[in-house]
Amino acid sequence: MKSFELYNKGNRRWVVFARDPLRPNFVIDTNQYLITQAGKGILLDPGGQEIFPAFVSALAREISLNDIVAIFASHQDPDIISSLALWLDVCTDPPVYVPYIWRTFIPHFGGGERLTSIPDEGMALPLNGTDDLRAVPAHYTHSAGNFSVYDPTAKILFSGDIGGALLPADFTSLFVENFGNHVQYMEGFHKRWMPSNAAKNDWIKRVRMLDVNMMCPQHGAIFKKDDVQRFLDWFEKLEVGSAIAK
Repeated sequence: MKSFELYNKGNRRWVVFARDPLRPNFVIDTNQYLITQAGKGILLDPGGQEIFPAFVSALAREISLNDIVAIFASHQDPDIISSLALWLDVCTDPPVYVPYIWRTFIPHFGGGERLTSIPDEGMALPLNGTDDLRAVPAHYTHSAGNFSVYDPTAKILFSGDIGGALLPADFTSLFVENFGNHVQYMEGFHKRWMPSNAAKNDWIKRVRMLDVNMMCPQHGAIFKKDDVQRFLDWFEKLEVGSAIAK
């Protein structure tokens, strides 16, 4: 698994782990993110059991596992957090932030009493003496209890499954390079996996109030600068919930 630095200024740093050339083709591709503040880190959606060996090896090249001080799960899916028990074995007692409605479901992956519930309205995610990271409500944009993470210092939004794309095997770029061409990799995914137009538009309204230079989904390529706005405009017009019988 490869790691790429997305932001590094002052005491704040973002790293994405993605494009694993050894990933088996029966596992959906995922992006994992590390945010550090003065050397201490939080993992965003650290992934499933299948990718744990590759991810923990790549992560150890970027930070000591003892310096992982928190874990965040945007929702309950196995590709997000089924590796939880493994992480709690190798890290030193980090709190695990999860949506409150999944507080009794996620322990089936591990964690138990170490889970901290995020209320529906969101909350600050403390990191090494700072509290600017924010869990932003994204309910029903794929999951009934779901959150994005906004970092106003780096002006980066971790969007989870929103913005995700199912990329072909020969797609090697980390970033969206041609938005119009990229739509083909997103459209079917968003129509099927996003069930509510009202919820989708609520999330868009929240994000439009933020200053976002980069939007980082859990699947696919990262959106930079003007492509963030292009995505919001496209997503706003998209009718979702395609599995509903006509």
